[in-house]
Amino acid sequence: MATQNEEAASPKAALLIGALGIVYGDIGTSPLYTIKVALAGVGGPPDVEHVLGMLSILFWMLVVVASLKYVVCILSADNRGEGGTLALMELAMRGRTEKVRWRLILLGLIGASLFYGDSMITPAISVLSAVEGIGIVSHGLDPWIVPISAAVLVALFMFQSRGTGTVGRLFGPVMLLWFLVLGTLGAWRIIEEPQVLKAVNPLWAVRFIADAPLETFLALGALVLALTGAEALYADMGHFGRSTIRRSWFSAVFPALVLCYFGQGALLLSDPSSIRNPFFLMAPDWGLVPLVALATVATVIASQSVISGAFSMTRQAVQLGYWPRMTILHTSAREEGQIYLPRVNWLLMGAVLILILAFGSSDRLAHAYGFAVTGTMLMTSVLAFAVLPRGARGGRRLAWLALITVFLVIDVLLFSSNTLKLHEGGWLPLVVGIVLLVLMTTWKRGRQQVHDTLAGDHQSLGSFMESLEAYPPVRVPGTSVFMSMIVGTVPPALLHNLKHNKVLHEQALFLTIEVADEPYVPFGERLKVDRVSRSSWQAIARWGFKQEPNVPQVVGQIAQEVPELNLEPMQTSYFLSRQTIIVVRRLPWYKSWRRHLFALMARNASRSTRFYRIPPNRVVEMGMQMEL
Repeated sequence: MATQNEEAASPKAALLIGALGIVYGDIGTSPLYTIKVALAGVGGPPDVEHVLGMLSILFWMLVVVASLKYVVCILSADNRGEGGTLALMELAMRGRTEKVRWRLILLGLIGASLFYGDSMITPAISVLSAVEGIGIVSHGLDPWIVPISAAVLVALFMFQSRGTGTVGRLFGPVMLLWFLVLGTLGAWRIIEEPQVLKAVNPLWAVRFIADAPLETFLALGALVLALTGAEALYADMGHFGRSTIRRSWFSAVFPALVLCYFGQGALLLSDPSSIRNPFFLMAPDWGLVPLVALATVATVIASQSVISGAFSMTRQAVQLGYWPRMTILHTSAREEGQIYLPRVNWLLMGAVLILILAFGSSDRLAHAYGFAVTGTMLMTSVLAFAVLPRGARGGRRLAWLALITVFLVIDVLLFSSNTLKLHEGGWLPLVVGIVLLVLMTTWKRGRQQVHDTLAGDHQSLGSFMESLEAYPPVRVPGTSVFMSMIVGTVPPALLHNLKHNKVLHEQALFLTIEVADEPYVPFGERLKVDRVSRSSWQAIARWGFKQEPNVPQVVGQIAQEVPELNLEPMQTSYFLSRQTIIVVRRLPWYKSWRRHLFALMARNASRSTRFYRIPPNRVVEMGMQMEL
């Protein structure tokens, strides 16, 4: 019979293995290409100084950036247990002035925009680098690398609509096997060439930097590939918790990565010609084909992680008002985080396939990859500068500031190194980031302008309803639920209903949906209901930015709290306003282009009935035109 300690340890072990599959897929597949790309610019077979110098820099980057910055420090900046760029942005904005808030919003949106570039490049470079292993088996298979990579990724994107719950349970054990293989292959090569362990000494890094500062600076743009996926450690904190991510990193992932990188270095010391693909050449001949197969599966898992991350990031952007409403489908009845966004999925698939066909190899894609990764890392450090020292006093505050300054200096060096590769592919995530940043800021400002326009024409809801009851229109049985953007004001849908239908239901409920600056709002704290007049009520429902509004659910909650309000489904009708944005034609193009862009985004937004999960057969939409 299992002891109590064994029973307690079992869920922890399952959680650790699960974290390996979801959190570490991206950074765990970095050894496929990092060393090869970093030493590709040597201009010939690498010598001992190059190998040990590069390995020393890489090792200490893993220690300082991945371990100290992300695993130890950034994980401490949680927003009610949640992490990620937008969660950190909301945390940094609390208690700030409006001017400072907009600066922080801009930084957060830049980081989020670059993350989408990462989401495009990660599947392409990961799967390409794995499938390139068949070229080691036989050069005659080289023409099949791109078609096979494209086929694997098309299958992955086609699978998204079915959900990842079943496959997700396999991710952890597969990635555990992957890290065991990385560590075993690396340890085997290190035993054959133990002098590679000298690279642990930081003096090798210092000496290499002193002898070739420009070459080192340029090499940083490739060595940073070892840190791809570090953002996932923070973004996935809400799924597994801070302690689980830290334990799995230090107990499994970090040792396996170090052994693998040092194993590749040991192979290069004994056989410099293996620079053509040091990762796959670490394996014995009989293990090459199984390693290619395992690497392909591991890169599919890494790709799945960033695809799911793009879905989650988009949902947060929608909830926070930086992106139009989109169709969000749940692929699991039990797990709220398992979602599928059809538009995002197909756009990502198209972008990934274009990248594979245009670049054709992982080496060429690496230049574009580094810019997206380092840009996101830099934004995280700047936002952390506004969060981590908050509340600290005296020496502890100075220690935080000094430590984050070191992180910022490193991130600036890594980012500036990658800016030199803009012409080699770094322009791609930059263009994607700029386009998405313009779209998100346009939508946010446009919605704010719509809100201000409606607020400027508002009437007090209380006095309006009292006057209606004093001089009532025709009252019909049932309850009308009016979705109201501004609390305490008369919604346009009510005015249009009275103007055109000239009737009002016996009871009226005015419901306003608000999104909190925290990821989750508990069910018991979600609702506030006030009586407006004898036959009308005002309700405010709050959801976290990682939750999805469910109007029928909250209406059922209101029915329990206000028994005299008749909210039987067959007696309830929902009234919504649908604004059609019209742009003033007399404006010059440089003043009107963003208005036209906002109008286009508004026309393509998902209908509010579907977004709020309101039964379509109970909805009355009142159209209105608004001029910007």
